[in-house]
Amino acid sequence: MNIREAKEEVKNAVRAYLEKDEAGQFEIPVERQRPILLMGPPGIGKTAIMEQIAHELNINLVSYTITHHTRQSAIGLPKISEKEFGGKKYSVTEYTMSEIVASVYDQIEKSGISEGILFLDEINCVSETLAPTMLQFLQYKTFGSHKVPDGFIIVTAGNPARFNKSVRDFDIVTLDRVRQINIEEDFDAWKDYAYKAGIHGAIMAYLEIKKDNFYSIKTDVDGRSFVTARGWEDLSRVIKVHEKLGIAVDEKLCAQYLQNQDVAGDFATYYELYLKYNELYKIPDILEGRFPEDKKSIREGSFDEKLSIIGLLTDALMDEFRSYAHAQSVQKILFEKIKSAAESEKAGNMSEELDDLKAELDRKKEAQLLDREEERALLSAIRALSECVQMTGTSDDALGMAKAWFTDRENRRQEDMKKTGEHLTNSFDFMEQTFGDPMSLSGSQEMVIFLTELSNAYHSLKFIRETGNEAYYRFNKLLLLSDRKQELKDMAMELVL
Repeated sequence: MNIREAKEEVKNAVRAYLEKDEAGQFEIPVERQRPILLMGPPGIGKTAIMEQIAHELNINLVSYTITHHTRQSAIGLPKISEKEFGGKKYSVTEYTMSEIVASVYDQIEKSGISEGILFLDEINCVSETLAPTMLQFLQYKTFGSHKVPDGFIIVTAGNPARFNKSVRDFDIVTLDRVRQINIEEDFDAWKDYAYKAGIHGAIMAYLEIKKDNFYSIKTDVDGRSFVTARGWEDLSRVIKVHEKLGIAVDEKLCAQYLQNQDVAGDFATYYELYLKYNELYKIPDILEGRFPEDKKSIREGSFDEKLSIIGLLTDALMDEFRSYAHAQSVQKILFEKIKSAAESEKAGNMSEELDDLKAELDRKKEAQLLDREEERALLSAIRALSECVQMTGTSDDALGMAKAWFTDRENRRQEDMKKTGEHLTNSFDFMEQTFGDPMSLSGSQEMVIFLTELSNAYHSLKFIRETGNEAYYRFNKLLLLSDRKQELKDMAMELVL
């Protein structure tokens, strides 16, 4: 299965394991809650989906790469204690608590949440001295004499032997006590995550054209070369920072993340072409409704060029959709703080609300309960509320001033939202005028691609669902109708034959 399907499998397993009956006991007894074993190529996002699942279920996540641990850190250090047996005292060996188990208890204390996921990566690559301990862990959920707390679900991950020389095969006894999920690389599944994470548009457009370059691990006479999803994501981040700082992006940089010289060189060449397309077709003008006069050359251009233009347009819109979601999150936080100030005994004291917000950020960061977007929203809200506090000061009407300040921010947000909706409508108009009637056979392909990208991405769907867009609804309906007509034609042909 692909990474998206694996995420749903793991999420459903965690939900099932945490389900309790009316007496408060687990519906599936702890001893019958099989650890989950994810087996798949390196760098496809196994750790990322654990973070997403924990966040979506509002539970803890404690994550370790087990190959970084020794037997001592996994099961604890020996210590001598004294016990009495049959009236005689004896010195016996005991063990301090496992570092891993202790981390689970620490996380419970920090977050105040007693349920979570203990994720151990590279489970089948442990050292020879640690291997027996890991087999015991998978079978009995203990490290030495220390048990993982009830309510923490064990998920592990490993790489098949063809990717790692250090892999150890599990015996049948162990495999019969785990739930094994085999994962394969899949670009289309990764795209959902990539759009939400804001992967650079050049990477998205390039991989749409050359999907075979999304993931590759090869060994030949020149050695091993590889490209992974992790490599593309990390390259995306550095490209965005380089663009911000005005630093060139070249093949040498790409090769540091895409460790396949052919792919790195090919992408570096495409990146330059992507930038030229952006200047040539003036995507900001298209969003504003000012379309290129020579639409025929675009229409008759190569398919790769068309995909690049669609990618540029989609990338620009996705940035606006993500900005919409971020601004909405910030405003929601600020609204709650102003509401709290109005309801408190010291109405209008926004300084106290600011202090509370800073404390909330510190607490959630310490408990590792924030994803990147939530942390960004809290930081933005803190900066905004700081401006509000400076503006209102100790005024007698501090609360009234804060409300007016909030209303002004909301009005500007609504204007931005309206502008984004207009940009989306203009994009549909450009697609129709450039590539033709979406109902026609010749003109439907580009619109289908554009509409599919919007329909499969989190932030675009969020924007359309919450604000509406007549152009999207109209073209989506037309393409659904076209699909239905083709389906009926195929059925009629089958009857004739």
